[in-house]
Amino acid sequence: MIKKISLILIANLFCLGLIAQEELSLSKAIQVGLENNYELKIIRKSERISELNNSWGNVGRYPRIQFNLQGRGVKDYNESNDFNRLSLTPSVDLNWTLFEGFAVQIRKDKFDDLEQLSKGNTVVAIENRIELIILAYYKILLEQERLKVSEKIMNLSSDRYEKSKIGKELGSAVTYDVLQSKNAWLEDRSSYLLQKVNYNNAIRDLNFLLGVKESKTYTFSDKFLPVGDEYELANLLDKMLSNNSNLKNRYIQEMILKRDVELARSNYYPKLSFGAGVQGNRIKTKFDGMSSNTANSHNLYANVSLSYMIFNGNSNKRAMQIAKIQEEIGKIETEDLKHSLTNSLAQNFELYQVRRELFLLAEENLEAAELNLSISKDRYESGSINSFNYRDVQVGYQNVALARLNAIFNLIQSRTSLVRLTGGILNE
Repeated sequence: MIKKISLILIANLFCLGLIAQEELSLSKAIQVGLENNYELKIIRKSERISELNNSWGNVGRYPRIQFNLQGRGVKDYNESNDFNRLSLTPSVDLNWTLFEGFAVQIRKDKFDDLEQLSKGNTVVAIENRIELIILAYYKILLEQERLKVSEKIMNLSSDRYEKSKIGKELGSAVTYDVLQSKNAWLEDRSSYLLQKVNYNNAIRDLNFLLGVKESKTYTFSDKFLPVGDEYELANLLDKMLSNNSNLKNRYIQEMILKRDVELARSNYYPKLSFGAGVQGNRIKTKFDGMSSNTANSHNLYANVSLSYMIFNGNSNKRAMQIAKIQEEIGKIETEDLKHSLTNSLAQNFELYQVRRELFLLAEENLEAAELNLSISKDRYESGSINSFNYRDVQVGYQNVALARLNAIFNLIQSRTSLVRLTGGILNE
């Protein structure tokens, strides 16, 4: 009775453990990973800094108003009459650059570009993280399916081992057959245990990407199935040139370099400034032996200044030349990135096409291997084939089944790379 109650308790605890496991879909994994990732948190903070920098006040559009207060005390010793003098001078000054060669507007445009570049860098980081999470999620499904294959082979070997032991007892099998089946079972058992470790490590890798505890476990709701979409290289190339996030960032960087050229050109224009202010004066004087005397005054001022740099050792010319060279370098880097992305797209497209074919072949191969395994099992049990032949069929089936799983994962990986290169990973 006690034994029965213990078994019931163990079963209930096991069921509760299964219920406690969180169901995790790929979309939810991506959501959690984007919320918890430390790198993305830092990048978003950098994006916020770019937003704060992008203001008219930071580029010199508005005047500067400053309050000043100066106090001074003097003790004068002289032959006629010593005295003390205290002075207090408050003032408010306004300085405003009215024109400096359109530099204010150019700097504002540059800050607009820098803000867009910061957002573009955030998008690139998000895409990188999404791709890693996708592959980590499907790596778990891959290891899970591999575990099922290993378990199936182990069970077949265990069944064969048990039958060989019974056969020895009945006299239809010899010790050699029992040892062979036992070795096969031990080998398959070892493979199963190692595969279980691989599966658990894959879950830990995903938890690391998601920023959660490594011991957390899930039930995975998505299926390990490939999506064999049809693609045309020309269409993919058009999408890549217009949507690739790295390329978009390069275009923004080109524009920033163009702004630098415009800023260097603005140094050739005159500078017009306006200044105004009000100043107060309060002076308190006291001669020795006499009462103090206080005098108050104030004054207003306004001025306009125009300055033009005639010669400064060709500094403006050098700055303009350097800015233009950097702009040319930026254009070359953009073309280099286009070339690199185009080459990568062509390689990934061809690899995707090949992997689609390999997956179809793996499907046919698995179908034949499953039929062969089923027939061989019946023939082995009827005594038509020996244990060596049956073992060869088992190993062949295992290799074919694992090859199919690898073909599925490789196809998913290639498709993810294509979608990422063409800028569609966020949409999907």
